[in-house]
Amino acid sequence: MVGCFILLVIFYFCSCYLLAFFVSLKPDLRMSTLAVAQFTPERLVYPEAKTNRLDSIDLVRGFVMVVMALDHVRHAFHYDAFYYEPTDLAHTNTILFFTRWITHFCAPVFVFLAGISAYLYGINKTRRELAHYLFTRGLWLIFAELFIVGLGQTYNPSYPYFNLQVIWVIGVSMIVLAALIYLKRSWLLTIAIVLIAGHNVLDNVHVGGHGVSAFFWSLLHEPANFRVGRFTVFITYPVLPWIGIMAIGYYLGFLFSNHFDPEKRIRTLVVLGFTATAAFYFLRVFNIYGDPSAWAAQKDISFSLLSLLNTTKYPPSLLYTLMTLGPALIFLAIAEIPLNAFSKKLVVFGRVPFFYYIVHIFLIHLLAIAGAAISGYHWSDMILKTRMNMTPALKGYGFNLLTVYLLWIGFIFVMYPCCKWYYGYKRANMSSRRWLSYI
Repeated sequence: MVGCFILLVIFYFCSCYLLAFFVSLKPDLRMSTLAVAQFTPERLVYPEAKTNRLDSIDLVRGFVMVVMALDHVRHAFHYDAFYYEPTDLAHTNTILFFTRWITHFCAPVFVFLAGISAYLYGINKTRRELAHYLFTRGLWLIFAELFIVGLGQTYNPSYPYFNLQVIWVIGVSMIVLAALIYLKRSWLLTIAIVLIAGHNVLDNVHVGGHGVSAFFWSLLHEPANFRVGRFTVFITYPVLPWIGIMAIGYYLGFLFSNHFDPEKRIRTLVVLGFTATAAFYFLRVFNIYGDPSAWAAQKDISFSLLSLLNTTKYPPSLLYTLMTLGPALIFLAIAEIPLNAFSKKLVVFGRVPFFYYIVHIFLIHLLAIAGAAISGYHWSDMILKTRMNMTPALKGYGFNLLTVYLLWIGFIFVMYPCCKWYYGYKRANMSSRRWLSYI
């Protein structure tokens, strides 16, 4: 146990350092070796504080969106995706496990940043105006999940199934947040903490069958599949903890307002990040609380480490949330360093998140149709009636993990000019076309 704990600490600190390194690299070679070592709040460029502050949010969001595509490409192209989950310790290997594990950061960070963005959007708005925006945008996102993302996942206009995933849960969370913003900040924080830290108390509560009560309980807390007439509904993202994650993001949004001292913001983010990560270590190592699946010693120390990190995403357990948002808070602090050539590219993705998400879903599926045809399957096998990895006709389809990574890199290179063009178009036309604020 002690050895696994030490490896986990080393892994986290190495990850944070590598993130700092990539973000702080400068074209000027004289700065390249000193950027990380000399990073302190006092070295911020205060005349650029407003720009850097907004860029830091877009940078972190862009990073997780690029990583998110890795999981979606893996799911559409990896041979083993049809047989077992990458986090199944009985079948996986270390590289495959971490290929999936790194993408665990995406959904909670994206939902958390959506909460921060909601706060910043409302700074110059009345509560009524902000509530109206959150409510209408939430409805739009639910519609988009069902009928736009759903079409991209299946390429089947008959909509044989609906998969309630991250866009759906962001929409629901925004609708709930539209009401929560009227509460005192202390009450909002309390509700957020209770939802994030307390929902695991409900892990042993189950509602059997496929009736209305089971359906609504699944929407709240327990993933399940339901047959509704000719449709199948996959409830992948129950809403309770995600509402808490967005609410805590909204609560902390004041850290990014113009009047907040940048030095204090960085210190606060670092303290919160390391506190969350330390809480994860303590609760996880001793199997105290916070995840329905306890870790256990495995066949060797590396797989024991995997067991430690193998927390529950559906729904996100307290330990899953601490494990992902802890380093993300530290990364947010690090991201205030002025942008370099590499990080400027990531910011482009973070500025057009919804556009990126929709286009990448359709494009990955289109490439999967081509991949199936090249592999000897009929292209129509990719016009889905259920999830891709549950389609009998596609058993045996797929490529090795190296091919998945090459496809992912190529996909990112294709997406960059598309996102850059759309950001320019959106920026030039936002004032005359308000609907662009929803895409």
